[in-house]
This record gives sequence, structure tokens and C-alpha cells, in this order.
Amino acid sequence: MDDRIQNILDSIIEYSPKIVMAIVILIVGLWLIKKLMEFLEKIMVTSNLNEDLVPFLKSMASVLLKVLLLFSVAELVGIKTTSFVALLAAAGFAIGMALQGSLGNFASGVMVLIFKPYKTGDLIEIEDTAGWVQEIQIFNTILKTVRNKTVIIPNSLATAGKITNHSTNGYIRLDLFNSIPYEEDFNKVEQAILAEVSSIEGVLKEPKPIVGIEEFESHNIKIGTFLFVEPENYWTVYYAAHKAIKKGLGKNQIKMAYSEGIELGAIGVN
Repeated sequence: MDDRIQNILDSIIEYSPKIVMAIVILIVGLWLIKKLMEFLEKIMVTSNLNEDLVPFLKSMASVLLKVLLLFSVAELVGIKTTSFVALLAAAGFAIGMALQGSLGNFASGVMVLIFKPYKTGDLIEIEDTAGWVQEIQIFNTILKTVRNKTVIIPNSLATAGKITNHSTNGYIRLDLFNSIPYEEDFNKVEQAILAEVSSIEGVLKEPKPIVGIEEFESHNIKIGTFLFVEPENYWTVYYAAHKAIKKGLGKNQIKMAYSEGIELGAIGVN
């Protein structure tokens, strides 16, 4: 019994300095990580990094540094971490294979937040789906369509396919088409349409609305009316402009012709 007690005392004497040193390193290390994260956050904020990405990157960096700190402390005490690291690597590989699609969306989400091809509030089209960006998440982008539907799009589609951002330049062009018989006077048609569409609320004064001959069809003349609007007013102006064109032509007794081909010229309705 005396030998066992003596061995325990010897072990305590031998490991006490290591344990005390490990505790000190752990406390100081956690304090340094905290200060480093505060410094990192300031750098990310001053560099105008997306505000949704700042807490995520800060949290990921903090977890990584704390794991490294714990491994260092364990090695100092004398705990062999080689097998534990191998186990973690194997588990990480298995989880990565199981979540391969989600990890792809995760990486794409980070790219979207960093490179900012679109932001919250923008009117965009992804994979033939058009809508306003409600939220950019790490795995998905949430769109609200013109029919007030919520569409959840995996971020991998946003980075792998074509993105059309209608909000980048501040305004977009609204294209409207109708046909008139050849016998109608184009100048009269132009003035009739411009007089009505120019007064529509939401139509920009600059660039000015344009009415022109789009195409000479076999039986009719195809007329194009081009209006410039802010993205959020697109659909309101779209329907108001159709009504205004019909009113202007009718008021001036200008006949409309049957169109040889239907062309909406509008952002996809979803």
C-alpha cells in the first residue's frame, strides 16, 4: 500500500508542472483567441464584407483555433492525440461524403456572400426562376416571385449556372410589343403611345420612353414600346403600360392588328 501511495505522489509531482502549464496555456490561449476574433471582426467589417458572412467566418475561425489549442494542451500533458486525430479525419471524410451536396451548397453560399453577384432586395433570375432576393443563406437563396411564392434555390445552382441580375444598374428596360396595319401612320401611333405611357407612375423620365418599328411582318408592322423602370416597379408598370397603349390607340382611332407571333418581352412569371 505504501508503494502505491508513493507512486501516486511521484506521479503528482511529475505531472503537476505540466498540468499547471497546460491550464495557464489554455487560459492564455482562449484569451488570445478572443482578442484575435475581435481584431478579425474589425478587419472584415472595415473591408465591407457581407454582414451575413462576418459572424459565420468569425465562428468558423474561432472553432478551428480552439480545437488546435486543445490538441496542443493535450500533447503538453502527455496525452497521445495521433489516434484521435486519425479518428476525427475518418469521421470527417465519412460525413463529407454523406453531405457532399450540402457541402457544395455551403461552398457556393460562401462564394455568393464574398463575390456578391446579387444581394438582398435584388430582382434576379436563376434557372428560369425570377424573383426578389429575400434572404441569402449559407446553403440556399430565398426568392419571392411576382406571384408571391417563396422559392428556395440551392446556392450551387447560383454559382454553376447563369444569373441575371436586373437590379445591378438601378433600372431596367421594359419591352412591350403590338402590331398595327400597314395603312396606319407610324408618327401618329408613336405620339399616341408616348402621350399615354410617359405619364405612368414609375416610368423614368431619363432614359426617355421609346416607340419604334421593331419589324415589318408579312401583313402588319410590329411596334416596340420601350420603357425604363426601377426593378421594384417592373410589374406594376408592365400592366399599366398595356392599358395605356390600348387607351392611346383607341383614343386616336388607330387600329390594332392581330399579331403573327406572341411575344411578351417580360421577365418570366413564376
